Amino acid sequence: MAARLRPELRERYLELHRNVWPEVEATITACGIRNFTIFVTGDVLFGYYEYVGEDYEADQARMAADEATQRWWAETGPCQLPFTEGSDAPNWEPLEEAWHLD
Repeated sequence: MAARLRPELRERYLELHRNVWPEVEATITACGIRNFTIFVTGDVLFGYYEYVGEDYEADQARMAADEATQRWWAETGPCQLPFTEGSDAPNWEPLEEAWHLD
């Protein structure tokens, strides 16, 4: 997935991620996400994670209902823009897989 940072909020976003709240990390893990990494180059973000659960939609709904995660998104969301200008995505846009090596 990819997103852009609002240049004026770039450092705020990076600071938040240097100190991710433990309860947010716990929810992410409880919802079946592993090996989650966010890469940054300039004002562009790329995110990658592996899902090991059995019901992705239900786990995503559980994460979205979590109070700490909602507060986290309220802090991080304003720092982000969709990757593609004019996109209706709130911020992160999924990427289409072009190649994968197991």
